[in-house]
Amino acid sequence: MKMYDLIEKKKRGKRLSEREIGFLVSGYTGGEIPDYQMSAFLMAACLRGLDHKETLALTKAMRDSGDRLDLSYLGGLAADKHSTGGVGDKTSLIVGPIAAALGLKIAKMSGRGLGHTGGTIDKLESVEGFETTLSPERFSKQVQEIGLAIIGQSRNLAPADKKIYALRDLTATVDSIGLIASSIMSKKLAAGADVIVLDVKVGSGAFMKTKADAKALALEMTEIGRGCGKKVRAVLSNMDVPLGSAVGNALEVAEAVRVLRNEEKGELLELCLELAANMVSLAKNCPIDKARIMAAEAVTSGKALEVFRRWMKAQGAKDVSFIEAPDKLCPAERRRTVVARESGYIVSMNAETIGKAAALLGAGRETLDDRIDPSAGIMLLRKTGDYVRAGDPVAELYTSSAAAFEEAETAFCSALRFGAKEPRKKPLIYGIV
Repeated sequence: MKMYDLIEKKKRGKRLSEREIGFLVSGYTGGEIPDYQMSAFLMAACLRGLDHKETLALTKAMRDSGDRLDLSYLGGLAADKHSTGGVGDKTSLIVGPIAAALGLKIAKMSGRGLGHTGGTIDKLESVEGFETTLSPERFSKQVQEIGLAIIGQSRNLAPADKKIYALRDLTATVDSIGLIASSIMSKKLAAGADVIVLDVKVGSGAFMKTKADAKALALEMTEIGRGCGKKVRAVLSNMDVPLGSAVGNALEVAEAVRVLRNEEKGELLELCLELAANMVSLAKNCPIDKARIMAAEAVTSGKALEVFRRWMKAQGAKDVSFIEAPDKLCPAERRRTVVARESGYIVSMNAETIGKAAALLGAGRETLDDRIDPSAGIMLLRKTGDYVRAGDPVAELYTSSAAAFEEAETAFCSALRFGAKEPRKKPLIYGIV
């Protein structure tokens, strides 16, 4: 079997067999297939598309390229949640404690942020002392005792995906539903959960800009999961506007705590309850309406907050007093208030641009080697649909570098559009697959 022939075959729009896909994945991971040939194949796949059988075969090959976690000791209650990436998306910090408070076991591996999207590991590391690397024994014990552990991704978890994704990022082959679905699901399947709930983002701050593309991706991923014997459900959620008010690592942890303290309502809480309810419904085979009631009670009773507290302590947080006073968490050295430059309704906010503005302040990175300023970010004081007058505060910028303010403020203001008429409110959740 030759890589040249596989490139030629896909270029002509023909289907590759499971054996052929296994050959190219193992060959590239092992170094026998060079970057230039894999790049050519990825471009052919991006242009010609992968059908479901090819996508499933690619997912399995990448899943099996490294370690696979065995969570069978958790008795079918091992659950995971994955977001396709957004701005202000701190749902794992809220959903994890809710689900654990209801008896699920969340043994989760998360990644770091890149570009305009934030990463759960970066957020957690804004808590002084929090350890994102645990020994297998400690990880397992914590999941069993507390019900929740979130760590950084293992270097040998789906290594083929890691190597292929880096190449896709450099060769303009990211935007393929088959390649996206196999990338996400190979890691989720290797992580061993019995139940997987996917939060598929739609809109300006998401990779999927349209509902049609998001639904297609959701269908592909759920079919892959079910084909591998997992219980999978996808929630399509709105990412035209940042989720919640905080964009930035420590700011988002503080907002998550306020939600768990039952001090903040709104769309962030609503989405977290929906995600947690779907996890519970699948894991415990209970009606979704009952699961929603259970999820809400986990917050109002304080049980989810107690799980959060135990989780922080278990993973090394030096001072958990921020749980009682969230705003004390990692305060920024400098802040600037941004005011509206004109009067009218905020007709739209480009979430991706706001994410990039937060990154300019130090909250994100362009390469994996960039350093994060945990205190940097943006607090939104007004959002789409609000009426403002020129000069009214619309956001606060936080950073440790005064030099970052000008460019970040310009970027943030460019994300806002104003109009004379109140915009039609879009739903938070577009549907469930």
